[in-house]
Amino acid sequence: MERRAFTVAIDGPAAAGKGTVSRALAAHFGFAHLDTGLLYRATGLRTLDGTDPVEAARALRAADLDDDDALRTPDVAQAASRVAALPEVRAALVDFQRAFARRGGGAVLDGRDIGTVICPDAEVKLYVTASDEVRADRRHRELLDKGHDVTREAVLADLRARDARDSARAAAPLRPAPDAVQLDTSEMSIEDAVATAIAEVTRRMG
Repeated sequence: MERRAFTVAIDGPAAAGKGTVSRALAAHFGFAHLDTGLLYRATGLRTLDGTDPVEAARALRAADLDDDDALRTPDVAQAASRVAALPEVRAALVDFQRAFARRGGGAVLDGRDIGTVICPDAEVKLYVTASDEVRADRRHRELLDKGHDVTREAVLADLRARDARDSARAAAPLRPAPDAVQLDTSEMSIEDAVATAIAEVTRRMG
């Protein structure tokens, strides 16, 4: 018999660790995982060649999420943040996300408005955050490892610009849901952050 739907909604700013925690939770519990930021990155990538953002969102296919390296560049990150501020783009992607969230067998979704807009009735809501400096260090190392020539100062400025835009936008601003458990990973190891998240999900499942 198929397991019932069980949704874990994880929100937070870039490089706080929500993707790492989300993937680990999905693997631990055997849940499906969706990095919803990739939907906006894929849409943003399409706009870089002049495609209208709403048209890009409506034409999005699962295959558009496959090229992770192309979706993780700084230019695409900025484009994603810009298109994510458009209500028409967000509306075009809502149904896909909600259907994924309520699939049988459980699902983990991470993004910026999962617990507040996409899945306000999620069984578990986590808000993963960290200090600006720690996030900049993490993202800088990640970009260098992928061969990008970028300074830590530029990465920090980029993160702060995205945070400001994501928090100030009228459509689904970045903020923790009132009932979300906040997880500050600034001084936590990956193992400790994952263990804390697993414990919370286990408690809610029980």
